[in-house]
Amino acid sequence: MLNPKMKEQNMQRLAVYREGLKAMPQIHNLFFELTLRCNERCLHCGSSCGDVPSDEMTTEQWCGILDQLKADLGTDNYMLCITGGEPLLRKDFFEIMGYANKLGFNWGMTSNGTLITEEVAQKLRDCGMKTISISLDGMPETHDAFRRTPGGWERGMQGIKNLIVTGGFQSIQVTTVVTHKNIVELDALYDVLKNIDIDSWRVINMDPIGRAKEHPELLLTKEDYKTLFEYIRNKRIAGEPVCYGCSHYLGMEYEREVRDWYFLCTAGLYTASIMVNGDITACLDIERRPEFVQGNVLKEHFKGTKIRGIEFSLLQRCASHAASQTDITESYETGRMAVEYAVHGITDKMVGFRRKTDEEGNYKCEIKLIDLDSVANAERKVPREWINSRGNGLRKPYIDYLLPLIQGDPKIPMQNGLPRFAN
Repeated sequence: MLNPKMKEQNMQRLAVYREGLKAMPQIHNLFFELTLRCNERCLHCGSSCGDVPSDEMTTEQWCGILDQLKADLGTDNYMLCITGGEPLLRKDFFEIMGYANKLGFNWGMTSNGTLITEEVAQKLRDCGMKTISISLDGMPETHDAFRRTPGGWERGMQGIKNLIVTGGFQSIQVTTVVTHKNIVELDALYDVLKNIDIDSWRVINMDPIGRAKEHPELLLTKEDYKTLFEYIRNKRIAGEPVCYGCSHYLGMEYEREVRDWYFLCTAGLYTASIMVNGDITACLDIERRPEFVQGNVLKEHFKGTKIRGIEFSLLQRCASHAASQTDITESYETGRMAVEYAVHGITDKMVGFRRKTDEEGNYKCEIKLIDLDSVANAERKVPREWINSRGNGLRKPYIDYLLPLIQGDPKIPMQNGLPRFAN
Protein backbone atom coordinates (compact mmCIF):
# COMPACT_ATOMS: atom_id res chain seq x y z
CA MET A 1 0.00 0.00 0.00
CA LEU A 2 1.17 3.53 -0.74
CA ASN A 3 2.18 5.77 2.16
CA PRO A 4 -1.04 6.48 4.17
CA LYS A 5 0.22 9.91 5.31
CA MET A 6 0.89 10.91 1.71
CA LYS A 7 -2.58 9.70 0.75
CA GLU A 8 -4.20 11.74 3.51
CA GLN A 9 -2.31 14.88 2.50
CA ASN A 10 -3.25 14.45 -1.15
CA MET A 11 -6.91 13.86 -0.33
CA GLN A 12 -6.93 16.98 1.85
CA ARG A 13 -5.53 18.98 -1.06
CA LEU A 14 -8.13 17.46 -3.35
CA ALA A 15 -10.88 18.45 -0.90
CA VAL A 16 -9.72 22.07 -1.04
CA TYR A 17 -9.57 21.93 -4.82
CA ARG A 18 -13.07 20.45 -4.95
CA GLU A 19 -14.43 23.36 -2.91
CA GLY A 20 -13.12 25.68 -5.60
CA LEU A 21 -14.83 23.61 -8.29
CA LYS A 22 -18.12 23.95 -6.47
CA ALA A 23 -17.90 27.70 -6.87
CA MET A 24 -16.63 27.57 -10.46
CA PRO A 25 -17.42 24.27 -12.24
CA GLN A 26 -15.38 23.51 -15.37
CA ILE A 27 -16.93 21.40 -18.11
CA HIS A 28 -14.53 18.66 -19.24
CA ASN A 29 -16.92 15.91 -20.35
CA LEU A 30 -20.32 16.56 -21.92
CA PHE A 31 -22.38 13.41 -22.47
CA PHE A 32 -24.80 13.10 -25.37
CA GLU A 33 -27.41 10.38 -24.81
CA LEU A 34 -28.43 9.87 -28.44
CA THR A 35 -30.93 7.08 -27.83
CA LEU A 36 -32.37 4.67 -25.27
CA ARG A 37 -32.77 1.99 -27.92
CA CYS A 38 -30.35 -0.90 -27.71
CA ASN A 39 -29.89 -4.23 -29.47
CA GLU A 40 -28.99 -5.79 -26.10
CA ARG A 41 -31.04 -5.97 -22.88
CA CYS A 42 -28.39 -6.00 -20.15
CA LEU A 43 -29.42 -7.08 -16.67
CA HIS A 44 -27.43 -4.23 -15.09
CA CYS A 45 -28.52 -1.32 -17.31
CA GLY A 46 -29.06 1.77 -15.17
CA SER A 47 -31.06 3.42 -17.98
CA SER A 48 -33.20 0.31 -18.66
CA CYS A 49 -32.31 0.51 -22.35
CA GLY A 50 -33.33 -2.04 -24.97
CA ASP A 51 -36.33 -2.41 -27.25
CA VAL A 52 -38.04 0.51 -25.52
CA PRO A 53 -39.73 3.79 -26.56
CA SER A 54 -37.09 6.48 -27.03
CA ASP A 55 -38.22 10.11 -27.14
CA GLU A 56 -35.29 11.11 -29.33
CA MET A 57 -34.35 14.52 -30.65
CA THR A 58 -34.08 14.91 -34.40
CA THR A 59 -30.96 15.25 -36.52
CA GLU A 60 -31.61 18.96 -36.90
CA GLN A 61 -32.06 19.43 -33.16
CA TRP A 62 -28.77 17.71 -32.30
CA CYS A 63 -26.93 19.69 -34.97
CA GLY A 64 -28.51 22.88 -33.64
CA ILE A 65 -27.24 22.00 -30.15
CA LEU A 66 -23.75 21.54 -31.58
CA ASP A 67 -23.94 24.99 -33.20
CA GLN A 68 -25.12 26.47 -29.92
CA LEU A 69 -22.36 24.81 -27.91
CA LYS A 70 -19.65 26.00 -30.27
CA ALA A 71 -20.98 29.57 -30.18
CA ASP A 72 -21.29 29.63 -26.39
CA LEU A 73 -18.41 27.45 -25.19
CA GLY A 74 -16.10 26.86 -28.14
CA THR A 75 -14.80 23.35 -28.82
CA ASP A 76 -11.33 23.17 -27.29
CA ASN A 77 -11.59 22.50 -23.56
CA TYR A 78 -14.04 19.63 -23.29
CA MET A 79 -14.94 16.36 -24.94
CA LEU A 80 -18.25 15.04 -26.20
CA CYS A 81 -18.96 11.56 -24.80
CA ILE A 82 -21.50 9.77 -26.99
CA THR A 83 -23.64 7.13 -25.36
CA GLY A 84 -27.04 5.46 -25.34
CA GLY A 85 -28.54 2.82 -25.51
CA GLU A 86 -26.45 1.81 -28.48
CA PRO A 87 -25.60 5.03 -30.35
CA LEU A 88 -24.99 3.24 -33.64
CA LEU A 89 -28.67 2.28 -33.87
CA ARG A 90 -29.43 5.84 -34.95
CA LYS A 91 -29.60 5.97 -38.75
CA ASP A 92 -28.35 9.57 -38.62
CA PHE A 93 -25.43 8.78 -36.28
CA PHE A 94 -22.71 9.57 -38.82
CA GLU A 95 -24.53 12.70 -39.98
CA ILE A 96 -24.63 14.07 -36.41
CA MET A 97 -21.08 13.08 -35.48
CA GLY A 98 -19.69 14.07 -38.86
CA TYR A 99 -21.13 17.53 -38.26
CA ALA A 100 -19.57 17.58 -34.76
CA ASN A 101 -16.21 16.73 -36.33
CA LYS A 102 -16.65 19.45 -38.96
CA LEU A 103 -17.25 22.01 -36.20
CA GLY A 104 -14.05 20.94 -34.43
CA PHE A 105 -15.37 18.93 -31.48
CA ASN A 106 -13.36 16.12 -29.92
CA TRP A 107 -15.54 13.11 -29.25
CA GLY A 108 -15.52 9.53 -28.05
CA MET A 109 -18.13 6.83 -27.60
CA THR A 110 -19.29 3.89 -25.51
CA SER A 111 -20.72 0.95 -27.43
CA ASN A 112 -21.40 -2.77 -27.17
CA GLY A 113 -19.37 -3.19 -30.35
CA THR A 114 -21.77 -5.59 -32.05
CA LEU A 115 -22.55 -3.22 -34.93
CA ILE A 116 -18.94 -2.23 -35.68
CA THR A 117 -18.19 -3.90 -38.99
CA GLU A 118 -15.04 -3.08 -40.99
CA GLU A 119 -17.02 -0.43 -42.87
CA VAL A 120 -18.41 1.12 -39.66
CA ALA A 121 -14.94 1.21 -38.08
CA GLN A 122 -13.64 3.10 -41.10
CA LYS A 123 -16.54 5.57 -40.95
CA LEU A 124 -15.92 6.14 -37.22
CA ARG A 125 -12.33 7.11 -37.98
CA ASP A 126 -13.34 9.29 -40.91
CA CYS A 127 -15.80 11.34 -38.81
CA GLY A 128 -13.23 12.02 -36.11
CA MET A 129 -13.88 9.58 -33.28
CA LYS A 130 -10.93 9.75 -30.86
CA THR A 131 -11.76 7.15 -28.19
CA ILE A 132 -14.11 4.24 -27.70
CA SER A 133 -14.97 1.84 -24.89
CA ILE A 134 -16.47 -1.56 -25.76
CA SER A 135 -18.27 -3.79 -23.23
CA LEU A 136 -17.15 -7.35 -22.53
CA ASP A 137 -18.71 -8.71 -19.35
CA GLY A 138 -16.98 -12.03 -18.85
CA MET A 139 -16.41 -14.99 -21.12
CA PRO A 140 -18.79 -15.71 -24.05
CA GLU A 141 -21.50 -17.72 -22.29
CA THR A 142 -21.60 -15.43 -19.24
CA HIS A 143 -21.48 -12.24 -21.32
CA ASP A 144 -24.30 -13.35 -23.63
CA ALA A 145 -26.53 -14.38 -20.71
CA PHE A 146 -25.84 -11.15 -18.82
CA ARG A 147 -26.67 -9.07 -21.89
CA ARG A 148 -29.42 -11.44 -23.03
CA THR A 149 -27.92 -11.42 -26.52
CA PRO A 150 -26.94 -14.74 -28.13
CA GLY A 151 -23.69 -14.29 -30.04
CA GLY A 152 -23.12 -10.85 -28.50
CA TRP A 153 -19.63 -11.66 -27.20
CA GLU A 154 -18.36 -12.84 -30.57
CA ARG A 155 -19.79 -9.82 -32.41
CA GLY A 156 -18.46 -7.42 -29.78
CA MET A 157 -14.98 -8.97 -29.97
CA GLN A 158 -15.05 -8.76 -33.75
CA GLY A 159 -15.99 -5.07 -33.44
CA ILE A 160 -12.90 -4.51 -31.28
CA LYS A 161 -10.69 -6.30 -33.82
CA ASN A 162 -12.16 -4.21 -36.66
CA LEU A 163 -11.29 -1.02 -34.79
CA ILE A 164 -7.74 -2.23 -34.11
CA VAL A 165 -7.18 -3.14 -37.76
CA THR A 166 -8.58 0.22 -38.94
CA GLY A 167 -6.34 2.14 -36.53
CA GLY A 168 -6.03 5.90 -36.11
CA PHE A 169 -7.84 6.12 -32.77
CA GLN A 170 -6.32 7.60 -29.62
CA SER A 171 -7.67 4.88 -27.34
CA ILE A 172 -9.56 1.60 -27.64
CA GLN A 173 -10.75 0.44 -24.23
CA VAL A 174 -12.66 -2.57 -22.95
CA THR A 175 -15.08 -2.06 -20.04
CA THR A 176 -16.18 -4.97 -17.87
CA VAL A 177 -19.06 -4.84 -15.40
CA VAL A 178 -18.06 -7.19 -12.58
CA THR A 179 -20.83 -9.09 -10.80
CA HIS A 180 -21.02 -11.72 -8.09
CA LYS A 181 -21.34 -14.29 -10.88
CA ASN A 182 -18.62 -13.28 -13.35
CA ILE A 183 -15.89 -12.21 -10.91
CA VAL A 184 -14.43 -15.72 -11.15
CA GLU A 185 -13.78 -15.13 -14.88
CA LEU A 186 -11.47 -12.11 -14.53
CA ASP A 187 -8.31 -14.14 -15.12
CA ALA A 188 -9.77 -15.90 -18.15
CA LEU A 189 -10.94 -12.60 -19.66
CA TYR A 190 -7.54 -11.02 -18.95
CA ASP A 191 -5.85 -13.83 -20.87
CA VAL A 192 -8.03 -12.96 -23.87
CA LEU A 193 -7.50 -9.21 -23.68
CA LYS A 194 -3.71 -9.33 -23.25
CA ASN A 195 -3.46 -10.92 -26.69
CA ILE A 196 -5.23 -8.09 -28.52
CA ASP A 197 -3.96 -4.55 -28.95
CA ILE A 198 -6.32 -2.60 -26.70
CA ASP A 199 -5.08 0.42 -24.75
CA SER A 200 -6.75 -0.19 -21.37
CA TRP A 201 -9.15 -2.38 -19.42
CA ARG A 202 -11.71 -0.57 -17.26
CA VAL A 203 -13.32 -2.70 -14.57
CA ILE A 204 -16.47 -1.35 -12.89
CA ASN A 205 -19.04 -2.45 -10.33
CA MET A 206 -22.79 -2.84 -10.79
CA ASP A 207 -24.83 -0.17 -9.00
CA PRO A 208 -28.44 -0.92 -7.95
CA ILE A 209 -30.19 1.52 -10.28
CA GLY A 210 -32.45 0.97 -13.27
CA ARG A 211 -32.79 -2.66 -14.30
CA ALA A 212 -30.03 -3.71 -11.89
CA LYS A 213 -32.42 -3.26 -8.95
CA GLU A 214 -34.26 -6.34 -10.21
CA HIS A 215 -31.16 -8.51 -9.80
CA PRO A 216 -29.70 -8.10 -6.30
CA GLU A 217 -28.13 -11.56 -6.58
CA LEU A 218 -25.61 -10.10 -9.03
CA LEU A 219 -24.39 -7.30 -6.75
CA LEU A 220 -20.87 -7.65 -5.39
CA THR A 221 -20.47 -8.68 -1.75
CA LYS A 222 -17.94 -7.13 0.62
CA GLU A 223 -15.64 -10.08 -0.02
CA ASP A 224 -16.12 -9.67 -3.79
CA TYR A 225 -15.07 -6.03 -3.61
CA LYS A 226 -11.91 -6.88 -1.70
CA THR A 227 -11.09 -9.64 -4.19
CA LEU A 228 -11.68 -7.24 -7.08
CA PHE A 229 -9.57 -4.43 -5.64
CA GLU A 230 -6.69 -6.77 -4.81
CA TYR A 231 -6.87 -8.15 -8.35
CA ILE A 232 -6.72 -4.68 -9.93
CA ARG A 233 -3.97 -3.49 -7.59
CA ASN A 234 -1.77 -6.48 -8.40
CA LYS A 235 -2.26 -5.97 -12.14
CA ARG A 236 -1.32 -2.30 -11.83
CA ILE A 237 1.78 -3.15 -9.79
CA ALA A 238 2.75 -5.46 -12.65
CA GLY A 239 2.42 -2.51 -15.05
CA GLU A 240 -0.83 -3.57 -16.70
CA PRO A 241 -3.25 -0.81 -17.92
CA VAL A 242 -6.12 -1.91 -15.68
CA CYS A 243 -8.19 0.55 -13.66
CA TYR A 244 -11.35 0.65 -11.57
CA GLY A 245 -14.25 2.89 -12.59
CA CYS A 246 -15.05 6.29 -11.14
CA SER A 247 -17.77 5.18 -8.71
CA HIS A 248 -17.41 5.70 -4.97
CA TYR A 249 -14.77 6.43 -2.36
CA LEU A 250 -12.90 3.19 -1.63
CA GLY A 251 -11.29 3.86 1.76
CA MET A 252 -7.69 4.57 2.65
CA GLU A 253 -6.45 1.09 1.76
CA TYR A 254 -7.48 1.20 -1.91
CA GLU A 255 -7.67 4.88 -2.83
CA ARG A 256 -5.00 5.69 -5.45
CA GLU A 257 -4.19 1.95 -5.64
CA VAL A 258 -6.76 0.85 -8.24
CA ARG A 259 -7.28 4.14 -10.10
CA ASP A 260 -4.89 6.74 -11.48
CA TRP A 261 -5.92 9.26 -8.84
CA TYR A 262 -8.11 9.69 -5.78
CA PHE A 263 -11.90 9.60 -5.82
CA LEU A 264 -13.58 12.77 -7.03
CA CYS A 265 -17.19 12.63 -8.16
CA THR A 266 -17.18 15.03 -11.09
CA ALA A 267 -20.97 15.20 -11.55
CA GLY A 268 -21.80 18.89 -11.86
CA LEU A 269 -18.12 19.82 -11.48
CA TYR A 270 -16.44 18.49 -14.63
CA THR A 271 -19.31 16.44 -16.04
CA ALA A 272 -22.71 17.34 -17.50
CA SER A 273 -25.16 15.45 -19.70
CA ILE A 274 -27.80 16.09 -22.31
CA MET A 275 -30.39 13.32 -22.18
CA VAL A 276 -32.20 11.76 -25.09
CA ASN A 277 -35.11 14.24 -24.88
CA GLY A 278 -32.92 17.32 -24.34
CA ASP A 279 -33.09 17.37 -20.53
CA ILE A 280 -29.90 18.59 -18.86
CA THR A 281 -28.50 16.75 -15.86
CA ALA A 282 -25.17 16.23 -14.16
CA CYS A 283 -24.35 12.56 -14.79
CA LEU A 284 -26.19 9.78 -16.60
CA ASP A 285 -25.12 7.29 -13.92
CA ILE A 286 -27.27 9.12 -11.37
CA GLU A 287 -30.73 7.66 -10.89
CA ARG A 288 -33.28 9.34 -13.17
CA ARG A 289 -35.47 11.54 -11.01
CA PRO A 290 -37.23 14.79 -11.98
CA GLU A 291 -35.55 16.86 -9.30
CA PHE A 292 -32.14 16.25 -10.89
CA VAL A 293 -33.17 17.76 -14.25
CA GLN A 294 -31.73 21.28 -14.52
CA GLY A 295 -33.25 22.45 -17.79
CA ASN A 296 -33.76 21.42 -21.39
CA VAL A 297 -31.68 22.42 -24.41
CA LEU A 298 -34.78 22.70 -26.57
CA LYS A 299 -35.99 25.55 -24.35
CA GLU A 300 -32.79 27.28 -23.21
CA HIS A 301 -29.09 27.41 -23.94
CA PHE A 302 -26.94 24.81 -22.23
CA LYS A 303 -24.52 27.53 -21.12
CA GLY A 304 -27.25 29.34 -19.17
CA THR A 305 -28.22 26.26 -17.18
CA LYS A 306 -26.76 25.73 -13.72
CA ILE A 307 -25.67 22.11 -13.43
CA ARG A 308 -25.44 20.69 -9.95
CA GLY A 309 -24.56 17.31 -8.54
CA ILE A 310 -26.37 15.38 -5.85
CA GLU A 311 -24.61 17.30 -3.09
CA PHE A 312 -26.73 20.20 -1.91
CA SER A 313 -23.73 22.45 -1.23
CA LEU A 314 -22.51 22.39 -4.84
CA LEU A 315 -23.36 25.98 -5.71
CA GLN A 316 -22.67 27.50 -2.31
CA ARG A 317 -19.82 29.99 -2.02
CA CYS A 318 -18.68 28.27 1.18
CA ALA A 319 -14.98 27.85 0.42
CA SER A 320 -12.83 30.58 1.96
CA HIS A 321 -10.85 31.11 -1.22
CA ALA A 322 -14.12 31.77 -3.10
CA ALA A 323 -15.00 34.71 -0.85
CA SER A 324 -15.28 38.24 -2.21
CA GLN A 325 -13.66 41.25 -0.56
CA THR A 326 -17.14 42.26 0.59
CA ASP A 327 -17.47 38.88 2.34
CA ILE A 328 -14.13 39.28 4.07
CA THR A 329 -14.67 42.89 5.16
CA GLU A 330 -18.14 42.25 6.58
CA SER A 331 -17.03 39.05 8.30
CA TYR A 332 -14.12 40.83 9.94
CA GLU A 333 -16.29 43.70 11.16
CA THR A 334 -18.91 41.28 12.46
CA GLY A 335 -16.34 39.33 14.45
CA ARG A 336 -14.70 42.50 15.77
CA MET A 337 -18.00 43.88 17.01
CA ALA A 338 -19.01 40.56 18.59
CA VAL A 339 -15.78 40.37 20.57
CA GLU A 340 -16.04 44.01 21.63
CA TYR A 341 -19.55 43.59 23.05
CA ALA A 342 -18.72 40.22 24.63
CA VAL A 343 -15.79 41.80 26.49
CA HIS A 344 -18.22 44.38 27.91
CA GLY A 345 -20.58 41.65 29.13
CA ILE A 346 -23.40 42.28 26.68
CA THR A 347 -25.37 39.06 26.08
CA ASP A 348 -28.78 37.95 24.74
CA LYS A 349 -27.99 39.67 21.46
CA MET A 350 -26.44 38.78 18.13
CA VAL A 351 -24.51 40.76 15.56
CA GLY A 352 -26.47 41.22 12.36
CA PHE A 353 -26.49 43.07 9.04
CA ARG A 354 -28.87 45.74 7.89
CA ARG A 355 -28.74 46.40 4.16
CA LYS A 356 -28.78 50.07 3.19
CA THR A 357 -28.04 52.28 0.20
CA ASP A 358 -26.39 55.68 0.08
CA GLU A 359 -27.77 58.76 -1.68
CA GLU A 360 -26.41 57.52 -5.02
CA GLY A 361 -28.02 54.10 -4.63
CA ASN A 362 -24.79 52.25 -3.78
CA TYR A 363 -24.81 49.24 -1.46
CA LYS A 364 -23.97 49.86 2.20
CA CYS A 365 -24.01 47.49 5.13
CA GLU A 366 -24.79 48.56 8.68
CA ILE A 367 -23.55 46.12 11.34
CA LYS A 368 -25.54 46.30 14.54
CA LEU A 369 -26.72 44.38 17.59
CA ILE A 370 -30.10 42.64 17.36
CA ASP A 371 -32.19 41.22 20.20
CA LEU A 372 -32.16 37.43 20.06
CA ASP A 373 -35.89 37.14 20.72
CA SER A 374 -36.56 39.01 17.48
CA VAL A 375 -34.69 36.52 15.30
CA ALA A 376 -34.72 33.17 17.12
CA ASN A 377 -36.78 30.50 15.29
CA ALA A 378 -37.53 32.95 12.49
CA GLU A 379 -36.56 32.75 8.85
CA ARG A 380 -36.61 35.09 5.90
CA LYS A 381 -37.16 33.35 2.58
CA VAL A 382 -36.08 34.42 -0.86
CA PRO A 383 -39.17 35.91 -2.56
CA ARG A 384 -40.59 33.36 -5.01
CA GLU A 385 -40.93 36.02 -7.68
CA TRP A 386 -37.13 36.34 -7.72
CA ILE A 387 -36.86 32.78 -9.12
CA ASN A 388 -37.92 31.81 -12.63
CA SER A 389 -40.95 29.64 -13.33
CA ARG A 390 -38.86 26.46 -13.83
CA GLY A 391 -37.15 26.94 -10.49
CA ASN A 392 -33.64 26.70 -11.96
CA GLY A 393 -32.68 30.32 -12.58
CA LEU A 394 -32.72 33.80 -11.07
CA ARG A 395 -34.66 36.86 -12.16
CA LYS A 396 -33.10 40.32 -12.38
CA PRO A 397 -34.25 41.59 -8.91
CA TYR A 398 -32.40 38.72 -7.23
CA ILE A 399 -29.29 39.29 -9.34
CA ASP A 400 -29.39 43.00 -8.45
CA TYR A 401 -29.66 42.03 -4.78
CA LEU A 402 -26.73 39.61 -4.93
CA LEU A 403 -24.24 41.45 -7.11
CA PRO A 404 -23.02 43.93 -4.46
CA LEU A 405 -22.27 41.03 -2.12
CA ILE A 406 -19.70 39.42 -4.42
CA GLN A 407 -17.68 42.49 -5.34
CA GLY A 408 -13.96 42.89 -4.75
CA ASP A 409 -11.07 40.52 -5.43
CA PRO A 410 -9.24 39.68 -2.21
CA LYS A 411 -5.57 38.77 -2.16
CA ILE A 412 -5.63 35.16 -0.99
CA PRO A 413 -2.24 34.01 0.40
CA MET A 414 -1.08 30.85 -1.35
CA GLN A 415 1.38 28.17 -0.29
CA ASN A 416 2.43 25.22 -2.45
CA GLY A 417 -0.36 26.00 -4.88
CA LEU A 418 -3.08 25.96 -2.20
CA PRO A 419 -4.85 28.74 -0.28
CA ARG A 420 -3.30 29.33 3.15
CA PHE A 421 -6.08 30.29 5.55
CA ALA A 422 -4.05 30.48 8.75
CA ASN A 423 -0.48 30.21 10.01
